[in-house]
Formats: sequence, C-alpha cells, structure tokens
Amino acid sequence: MTEEKTTKSRLASEAPESGTRASGALVRRLVELCRREWRQLTTISASDRPWQMPVAAALSVGLPLLVGAYFGHMDYGLISSLGGLVFLYTPETPLHHRMICLIACAFAMSACYALGLISHFLPVTVILSLTFIAIVVTMLCRFYQVGSPGSVFFIMAAAIGAYSPSTIPEIPLKVGLITLGCLLACMIAFAYSLLMLRRRPASPIAPLPAPSFDFVVFDSCVIGCCVGIALSVAYLFQLEKAYWAPVSCLVIIQGMSLRAMWTKQFHRLLGTGIGLLVAWGLLSLPLDDWSIPIVMMLLSLVVETTVVRHYGFAVIFVTPMTILLADAATLDPNAVGPLVEARFLDTVAGSLTGFAGGACLHNSRFRATVGGWMRRIPVRIRDL
Repeated sequence: MTEEKTTKSRLASEAPESGTRASGALVRRLVELCRREWRQLTTISASDRPWQMPVAAALSVGLPLLVGAYFGHMDYGLISSLGGLVFLYTPETPLHHRMICLIACAFAMSACYALGLISHFLPVTVILSLTFIAIVVTMLCRFYQVGSPGSVFFIMAAAIGAYSPSTIPEIPLKVGLITLGCLLACMIAFAYSLLMLRRRPASPIAPLPAPSFDFVVFDSCVIGCCVGIALSVAYLFQLEKAYWAPVSCLVIIQGMSLRAMWTKQFHRLLGTGIGLLVAWGLLSLPLDDWSIPIVMMLLSLVVETTVVRHYGFAVIFVTPMTILLADAATLDPNAVGPLVEARFLDTVAGSLTGFAGGACLHNSRFRATVGGWMRRIPVRIRDL
C-alpha cells in the first residue's frame, strides 16, 4: 500500500514536469519557425544582372509615356507602355535567337490584349476568356521554355484589356498602340543586345526538351483554372479592380515548389501592403502628364534592379507602378483610398487562390487522380 502511494505521488510530480518539457519544446519549435521565416524574408540574393538592363527596361516603359505626354494623350501612352514590358522577356542567347523570341512575345502580348478587349463587350465571357488565355499562354511558355516572368505579363495585358472601357471602333487603335509599344521595346532590346554582347558572351541556345504531359498540359490547365477561380472569387465578393486577382494568382502559383510559393505569397502580401502606402503617397501628389513618365521610369528602374535580389522589396515598387500603368489615365485624386483598398483585397484573394492551387499541383494524389482522368480524354474522344 505504501509503495502504491509512493508511485502515485511520483507520477503526479512527474506530470507537471513532462507538461513543462512539452510546452518548452513547442515554444522552441515556434521560435525556430519564426527565425526560419525571418531568414527567408530578409535574405538578399546575389545577382550578376548588368545595370544597363534596368535602364533599358525603364526606357521601354517610359518613352511611350513621354510621347503620350507630348501629344496630350496619356491614355495612348499607357497602352503603348504596357507593350514595353515585352523587353523583360529578352533572353541572354545569341542576337538572332533573342530577337526571334522577342518578336514572338510581342505578337503574343498584342494578341492577349486584343482578346481581352474583345471579351470586354461580353462580360459573361470574361472569366472563360481569361481562363482560356491563361491555359494556352502557359502551355506555350512551358513548351518553349520561356523564362521569367513567364506568362504573367501576357495575362496582365489580357486582364487590363478586359476591364478597359472602350468602344468597338477603338479596338484597332488600341491594339495598334500596344503593338507600337512592343515594337519600341524590340528596338531598345536590339540596341541593348548589341552593347551587351560585346561585354559578355551569349548563353548557348538550349535544345527544347521532349514535351511532358504533366509539365506542359496538366499544370497549364490547373493554372488556368485557378486564374478563372481567382477572378470568380473577386466577382463573388464584388471586389473592385478584379483584374488584379488573376494576376496575383498567376504570380504565386508559378512557384517551383510549395515552399517557394509560400515564400513568394508572404513576400507579395507584405510587399503589396507596404507598396500600397507608397502608392497612396504618390497618388496623393499633384501628378501631371510629364511627372507620371518620370515616376514610372524611376519605379521600373528600382524594380528591375532589386527583383532578382529580393522579391518582397521589389513588390513594394511594383504595386504603385502597376496601379499607374492600369489606372493613371482615369485616376481620380479623390478616389485614391478606394483604389488602394480594392488593389489590396484583389491581391489577397488572388494570392490565397494561387497558393491553394499550388498546393494541389504539388499533391501527388491530386496529380494522379486528375492527371489520369485528363490523359484518358483523348482516348475517349478518339473512340467516339
């Protein structure tokens, strides 16, 4: 009886100690998790990007705006400036190859913008249109191994076109304007390439690998569907400026791993939050047709200098830049608050949707089930 009491008392005294040890281990794990996330947030990557590249990118975006300001048509300059983003697709291959790639990207940018403009007149088809464009463009980018930024700017052009107020006779004019912006970007890329190829050797042209069904077809279909879902969520909650939701979704879901997507989502949400404060301050200034191009070029210069070193820091400046690119022509200084709020909510909706879609992409059971079903579709069609 005495031994039994002794055992019970010993167990009773050990229970709080074990609970304390468990609590201490949990606290240590949380502290280590916070430290790991902080290291991911503050890590600055090394880069060998030459300073001439951000300067050329800033000129590609800013020169159309300066021309628009000179002729008193800032709205035209903004459309052409959107085409100037094609410069960012310049590869480091020999001159003939990089120019062919840029011309193909310029055509794709103009085509996506044109399809977006056309879908504007049939609002019920906007979700289907952007989903289809996202699937096809992602397939092409993956098949031809198009590097960063991938399909992001093509989808952004289509989304901005889909929400641009216009009339049917204005479609050829606007498509021509973005094509001229793409042409200017190709000319700047040609001059930049002539300069840089004298300073550093070109990278060899890598042969295209054999197309993989999972990488090219399956992933592209899932990514395109997530873009459509992100836009549907924005519609469901009646969010303003809904076109930022699919763009944010696409940026996140293109991560190479679930860890990369989580880090990118965290960087994007934090960077967007800070960037919206910067945008609020900029948009509160009395910007005119001549100051907008200067601000855009400075923002582009900072973004292209820092994006390869720290994505979250670059997003701080991406946010005001894209807001000006999409809304500067119709910007109301008295409506800055609602615009900033709408952009943040769309970014949150798109980022969460993109992370959920990315989790599905990296889930082996989901890939086996849905991928197997997709592989059987051609067989069933052939048997009809």
